[in-house]
Amino acid sequence: MLVLHGSYGPGTLERCRLLAHAGLVAFGMRWYGGEGQAPGICEIPVETFSRGLDLLQSEGAERLSVLGLSKGAEAALWLSILDQRTAAAVALSPPSVTWANLGPGTDGRNRPWRSSWTWQGEPLPFVPRDETWEPEQREDGLVSLRSWYERSGELYPDQYKAAAIPVETTTAQLVLVAGGDDRTWPSHSSARALRDRRLAAGLPTVLIERHAAGHRPRLPGEAPASPSTHLHYGGTDADDLALGEAAWPHILDALRGAETSPASPRQDTSTGS
Repeated sequence: MLVLHGSYGPGTLERCRLLAHAGLVAFGMRWYGGEGQAPGICEIPVETFSRGLDLLQSEGAERLSVLGLSKGAEAALWLSILDQRTAAAVALSPPSVTWANLGPGTDGRNRPWRSSWTWQGEPLPFVPRDETWEPEQREDGLVSLRSWYERSGELYPDQYKAAAIPVETTTAQLVLVAGGDDRTWPSHSSARALRDRRLAAGLPTVLIERHAAGHRPRLPGEAPASPSTHLHYGGTDADDLALGEAAWPHILDALRGAETSPASPRQDTSTGS
């Protein structure tokens, strides 16, 4: 399986080791900021992740899956749609739409806004971000970005609709994991929107949620996330771990190929705080 980091950069080694200990072949790849790559998340080819699947396949992997966090979850969802070899996708703290770039592209420019992703050389539809947004002032100095995304969606309703990630078009098994106290972006409502689109199409979807958890669910066996000096992620370590523990058996089932029934809405599994 392919393991994708989020916008904070590389950091998949511990997660890959955890998955390997569970009997899976896990490959973590750096997909931006490296040599020959865009310095930011700007028009990253989804084919980048397909090459990760190519490598796994060349090593004898028969069932190809992907797990991603945050922007990595956004990429994982698109990979499951655009590369039909993807049998399962696990999206931790996912969005429900494609957002504009975070940082510069290969040309070194942050503006104008561009899509985070491309496919076959064409940018995927995306939502720009509100240029007038200013963060709330917190006593601890940390910045919550959630309202930026919420305001941008309200400001660009047509683009928001066009940029919806069409998860109803993939037959890959999906596991969505989200915390209601995510202060980075509205992953909880986004995960529910993704689930609803899948259920409307008669496709099985597992949603694991915990209202008090934040942006960084912690899988059992992983060390606590490092304290941030800039961003407010929400949640607590205890709630983030509880969310990861609740999701873990469902993640393993999907990655190992446990069967689900597309006709039964009971495959949508939710846990509260």
